[in-house]
Amino acid sequence: MSDQPWTIECIRGALRDPDLAQRFLSEINKAPAHQLLHVFAKWERIAKNRQAAFTENQEIIAREQRGEGPAEGSIDVTERVLEEAARIRSRGAA
Repeated sequence: MSDQPWTIECIRGALRDPDLAQRFLSEINKAPAHQLLHVFAKWERIAKNRQAAFTENQEIIAREQRGEGPAEGSIDVTERVLEEAARIRSRGAA
């Protein structure tokens, strides 16, 4: 996303997953007024992270399609990511 402010619609779109977007909308709609900003900030963070990962993945795909290797300084963190994903799934978090 550019320098424009994040909105509920922007977050929903940046999540790029209908189930996750539905979960976000459910949480934001059910949040008490005093927790609304906290819930919004949490999902804004998630959306930004997902958007950054999507952009990075697109760059990796483009490099591979051009026949280039990994970017200089790239580190294979596959194991760490898989372990973290398993840990997150075990907690039931997004």
